[in-house]
Amino acid sequence: MSARLSVEQTPLAGLLVIRRNVLSDHRGYLERLFCSSELAPFLDGRKIAQINHTLTRNAGAARGMHFQRQAFQETKIVSCLRGEVFDVAVDLRKGSATFGKWYGTVLSADNHSSLHIPEGFAHGFQTLCSDCEMLYFHTASYSAEAEGAVNMLDPAFGIEWPMAITERSTRDESHPFITSAFEGLEI
Repeated sequence: MSARLSVEQTPLAGLLVIRRNVLSDHRGYLERLFCSSELAPFLDGRKIAQINHTLTRNAGAARGMHFQRQAFQETKIVSCLRGEVFDVAVDLRKGSATFGKWYGTVLSADNHSSLHIPEGFAHGFQTLCSDCEMLYFHTASYSAEAEGAVNMLDPAFGIEWPMAITERSTRDESHPFITSAFEGLEI
């Protein structure tokens, strides 16, 4: 793609791993977290509307699996700026050949990688160490009315979390398991 960013396809169409190539010398390094012109082909003409930053204090803690419904569906670019997380996306796109499949990868401050998560995917992560900081670029502003989620422990997905989940929010624990009636998200 460029000297600053490279993009790798995953087994789930549209879900990408973005590698940030660092420029370094004896003082430290510079890395590009976002470039609208380089990432334009993956944003389908949409602009970044919101940037969020999270801190998760304890190793083993998990957040997710969240998504936004139409008209607030969003593409996300998720990065770990401090620590290390196992970042997961589940394909919930109606009619997708990989509907219900998940992909997980380690994002860390050291590997300089991001996950590009298109519309129609649920997203979550588990911290692999303490004090993990995440940065999210969203193509739509958050809407509480459009928020949806599925349970990260749903056996229908079979996500293989790398360690025992030590804590989740009450809200994340209450997210539903999908049923056979769930046909997916319209895109």
